[in-house]
Amino acid sequence: MDTFTTNGATLAFDVDGTEGPLVVQLHGLTSSRERDRQLGLDLSRALRGHRILRYDARGHGESTGTADPVKYQWDRLAVDLLALLDHVAPGETVHAVGPSMGTGTMLHAATREPGRFASLTLVTPPTAGRTRRQQAETYRANADLVEREGIGAFHALDVESPAVPAMGHAPETAPTVPEALLPSVLRGAAASDLPHRKLVVRLQVPTLVLAWTGDRTHPMTTANRLHRMIHGSRLEVARTPYGIVAWPGLFAEHVVTSKRA
Repeated sequence: MDTFTTNGATLAFDVDGTEGPLVVQLHGLTSSRERDRQLGLDLSRALRGHRILRYDARGHGESTGTADPVKYQWDRLAVDLLALLDHVAPGETVHAVGPSMGTGTMLHAATREPGRFASLTLVTPPTAGRTRRQQAETYRANADLVEREGIGAFHALDVESPAVPAMGHAPETAPTVPEALLPSVLRGAAASDLPHRKLVVRLQVPTLVLAWTGDRTHPMTTANRLHRMIHGSRLEVARTPYGIVAWPGLFAEHVVTSKRA
């Protein structure tokens, strides 16, 4: 494991491979590199001939963080991503993939520096716009819950939530954010949204959208909206666990065939 310090946080990362274009893989809220492996969301595992950069976002997994919620807003996480890319692969154009919060981070980074990305793979896009308001209220309520009753109460909510049909056989996992930072991480997420539509529609980066059904926190409305906004994008929807099994192959195909417009 390597580390990189930026803006008050030390990011833990690893790079597999020594040759080929770089692929950066992000993760979702309260997850990590290791947790995504456990959940079957390590989509770069089918890719060959590329270097794979995986990292834990600030406050997640083996990365450190501070108690400032602003630092966990997606536009700030995008600054972390771009700084890490400058450290690991200065000047290189890279492929990026990540679910939920990772998708939000990527889109903020790509709208800020579109020439930095050879392709984007947006996985289970999160609530956005109108649906984001209710989700933000839930995040703030959960932050209060953690402060009152501890991280165990928060994990119990996750366990009791109905399983997404496509993830019905996924193992039970726990949040990877320390209890002391979790309220700040959740409040940062509550204050986040996708970049403005005017910025997203300007993207000319080859984009694959991987979505699943039956999940209010990752609704098809956002996936369809992004698919419509990003010219030439491709949308694939998983309705069962078999659909998830296909994602690494779809991602690998997208990476090796992507050409900048």
